[in-house]
Amino acid sequence: MTAREIVNFLTEHAGRKTVSFHMPGHKGSAIYRRYGFGEFLDNIMDCDITEIPGADNLFQTEGILKAAQDGYASLYGAKKSYLLINGTSGGVIAAITAAVPKGKKLIMARNCHKSIYNALILGGIEPVYAYPEMVEEYGIAGEITAGEIERLLTENPDAEAVILPSPNYYGICSDIRKIAGTVHRHGKVLIVDQAHGAHLKFFSECGYSDMPESAEEQGADIVVNSIHKTLASFTQSAVLNLMSDRVDNYTLEDRLQMIQSTSPSYLLMASLDINAALLAEHKTELMKEWHDALTDFYREALNIRGLSVIGNPFDSRVRVNLDITKINLDMSALGLSAAELEEKLMARGIYAELTTGSILMCMTGIGNTAEHLGRLADALKEISGECLAGAPESGKISAASALNRVFEVRLELRPIPAERERIPLAQGAGRVCASSIIPYPPGIPFVCPGEVLTPEVIEYIKDLRCAGEKVIGVNDKGEITVGKNN
Repeated sequence: MTAREIVNFLTEHAGRKTVSFHMPGHKGSAIYRRYGFGEFLDNIMDCDITEIPGADNLFQTEGILKAAQDGYASLYGAKKSYLLINGTSGGVIAAITAAVPKGKKLIMARNCHKSIYNALILGGIEPVYAYPEMVEEYGIAGEITAGEIERLLTENPDAEAVILPSPNYYGICSDIRKIAGTVHRHGKVLIVDQAHGAHLKFFSECGYSDMPESAEEQGADIVVNSIHKTLASFTQSAVLNLMSDRVDNYTLEDRLQMIQSTSPSYLLMASLDINAALLAEHKTELMKEWHDALTDFYREALNIRGLSVIGNPFDSRVRVNLDITKINLDMSALGLSAAELEEKLMARGIYAELTTGSILMCMTGIGNTAEHLGRLADALKEISGECLAGAPESGKISAASALNRVFEVRLELRPIPAERERIPLAQGAGRVCASSIIPYPPGIPFVCPGEVLTPEVIEYIKDLRCAGEKVIGVNDKGEITVGKNN
């Protein structure tokens, strides 16, 4: 590779004027320029500074950064809010290590993001897995139920906290209000990884009853939001909202200092500031435009032959508690796998977020317009017309579809190995995993430390790699890390 390859790729991609249905949520510069922040974009290099006088300090906020954090606390109704420049990943690690003492237990959803597993290792924390319900019609992971949390808390009274993602990657939300009641009745702490739902609070405030409420509104103690995923800040920027006194804020702040960079990017923090200003000043207009565009798309989707959309609010066949900003497309009736549908959309300049067997997830954001959703609908109509004769579904395996099978199988769990060795993947059956094996996306571990590898799992991993999927935890020699002598 020669110099400037990254720059060349990015500038070439930007020049193609594609439509983004992947993160980040701003979808490009248009939303900043529309609302008067073009000068910031024009001077972005000169805005890249450090902690000069007047610029405040992220780890002892007293000036402009404190004002930004106070602004977010007001927006979300939080006791305190914290700007994150290491993404939601840094926030959930800090939250977990603040709420769970070293060596104690954490009840966690098995479909949590890999950052939660990193917190286990850093904090010497023992996991207790809560398994998601399955949406059988589509073979994807659904919600975590309050009943599952109640069972695990009863069986593990020494657990200190509970963490789960809501919405999950597909936009399916758990009933946080019921779960919070269960967790608090047991005297524990509830942390919600709301990386994919930073926008929910604002749809709720604008009265859209077809959207789930936010975790902040439903009683969670700590909520971490990837502002960049669906709202208007730059990639890697997020906000942690402390909602109760069940976690000491000084302990939390101490953990944040350990996790976050000591050279925080003022560009990231400025983009968080801009996002807050957009919501404070234009929330009603922005949420209405976004919701109207989604509504028009979902209505149009009903008329596209061979297309099924999970949780379409105008289709009562499969009902799930869905954040409708995540559009889950299925054209398997026309013989298309998600990977094949993705390729056809990319040929039309439309980029999606995630493929899962037959499901292609398009992640909309605050920067998507009615024109963007119209282009997606038109492209799907074209593809439908081309494929009505249909070929058999390819059956190409995807990382997420393979992952969902693990939730059904439930691998045997043993203590996380202290001594480790690397062995060929093909020899891994029966061994205890010592380092997570993670398909990316969606970034949810396929096998976690302490889980016992099975022949079926080994075959899935091999199939993923053969299909060209990225699998973290398998090196270029095809080796994995397992416990020594187990």
